[in-house]
Amino acid sequence: MSVPVVAGEVFGDALPVAERYAGLLAGAGVERGLIGPREADRLWDRHLLNCAVVSELIGPNAGVIDLGSGAGLPGIVLGIIRPDLSIILLEPLLRRVTFLAECVTELGLRNVTVRRARAEDVAGSLSGDVVTARAVAPLDRLLRWGLPLLRPGGELLAFKGERAGAELEAVEPELRGFGARRAELLQVGHGKVEPPTTIVRVVAERPPAQTEASRRGGHGRGERGRKR
Repeated sequence: MSVPVVAGEVFGDALPVAERYAGLLAGAGVERGLIGPREADRLWDRHLLNCAVVSELIGPNAGVIDLGSGAGLPGIVLGIIRPDLSIILLEPLLRRVTFLAECVTELGLRNVTVRRARAEDVAGSLSGDVVTARAVAPLDRLLRWGLPLLRPGGELLAFKGERAGAELEAVEPELRGFGARRAELLQVGHGKVEPPTTIVRVVAERPPAQTEASRRGGHGRGERGRKR
């Protein structure tokens, strides 16, 4: 698995740690079914760089909750590239939690912790400045799960694909009900990753656990619909 030249520009001094993480994904990650075997040869462009470029959207010393962290994308990548961030990898499934804990230990990421829980179970007791979510669920469900984990004024950064605009348009009439102040579509990583990473950024207005929209539905996904 070759390392693209641009990875050195993006990760800087943290590149050796990123390479070790890539090795864990291509090895144990594939063996345990967290990463598809076809993904091993495109880990850098499709996954690592795709996640790393989003760090430019996160302010200094922020508390980040990676919702449904799975194999650690983007949470572990952000922990590697941004040691100033305090990151919680939130994941309900034991086999994924086990892998995440092994990665954090192996990579020596003192700024990253792993917590086994569903979002709705920790809403009200856990909060952060930023919630990230990559290929976890449609945007309406991410709003229900992610916004209650944000402090007022915090931001949900949802990684999305080509249907991002349509998803955002569909939820815009309900944003206030979810406890959101505003939402926008962004692309980051131009010239570093192709295609650029598409993000829906949603800014929280008030503690959304008190809103009607956030009380509906559950964080009940299983093995399907994930990024691995």
